[in-house]
Amino acid sequence: MKYMVDLIDETDRLSEEHEKLVTEVLQHSCAYERIPEGSEISVTFVENDVIQNLNKDYRDKDEATDVLTFALNEGEEEALNVDQDIPDLLGDIVISIPKAEEQAGAYGHSLERELAFLAVHGFLHMLGYDHGTKEEEEEMFARQETILTEFGLGR
Repeated sequence: MKYMVDLIDETDRLSEEHEKLVTEVLQHSCAYERIPEGSEISVTFVENDVIQNLNKDYRDKDEATDVLTFALNEGEEEALNVDQDIPDLLGDIVISIPKAEEQAGAYGHSLERELAFLAVHGFLHMLGYDHGTKEEEEEMFARQETILTEFGLGR
């Protein structure tokens, strides 16, 4: 495997197929973005109360959200060069399963599409993409759609 994707399902609600999908879409995303081989991403699936607490603690927003990203190399110009076989830890993505289910229904697509969307969205945030302005949003969402379409989950 070129990239390491560590998954933790704190909800015990995801199937092996869901976990495989998220792993594969993130590996595809890493290749698309030309991330160095051996890089590692952690993804944790949680309930709304857990993501709400994280959102409150780290963003001062006391509400559940769909995805949060914690980039480990944020603000660094490049990953540290070490002479050991230590993977580059890109960061952590936290996804709310109840929010993913809710949004899949609201948008009229599958839970699989929503999980992949949230994983890619969190991944792009990890790389520094944002949607604070209209221009940033257009760039990020276009890139997201390209990755998902090339992966086989286009709209």
